[in-house]
Amino acid sequence: MRYFRTMETVQIRDAIPADLKILLQFEQEIIKAERPYDPTLAPDPINYYDIGAYIVDDGVKVLVAEVEGHIVASGYALKKKALHYLDHEWYGYLGFMYTLPEYRGRGINQQITQKLVAWCRKNGLTEIRLTVYEENQSAVKAYEKSGFTKHLTEMRFG
Repeated sequence: MRYFRTMETVQIRDAIPADLKILLQFEQEIIKAERPYDPTLAPDPINYYDIGAYIVDDGVKVLVAEVEGHIVASGYALKKKALHYLDHEWYGYLGFMYTLPEYRGRGINQQITQKLVAWCRKNGLTEIRLTVYEENQSAVKAYEKSGFTKHLTEMRFG
């Protein structure tokens, strides 16, 4: 297990195709963590994202955080079409937020989030959203620390 030392520098950078192997592992860790919150997820193997395509798409910003040359966290922002009745035509959507367990609680996710929000703003997206399972209180608290507020609760019957 790797421990975060004060002398370690976190570098946030754009993801590149060579990062895909570790990013696909991160995706599976996200799915594994979210599976207890969602009984509607299909059985494994599943994927949430097309990370390889996102990395090379100018309309998506995929970031990774590195510590001593090792990728320890990820996230993306993309432009999405808003519902026709909202007061904005497009919005930024953040997803794929993952930090290795031994690096959590150190503000790395917040650094990624800040850079993704900046990318959204630079691209004219003033409305920025993400989704999180309400029961995932550690994630909810992390996003609230980054300035997000609860907006809507989706409910299901089944």
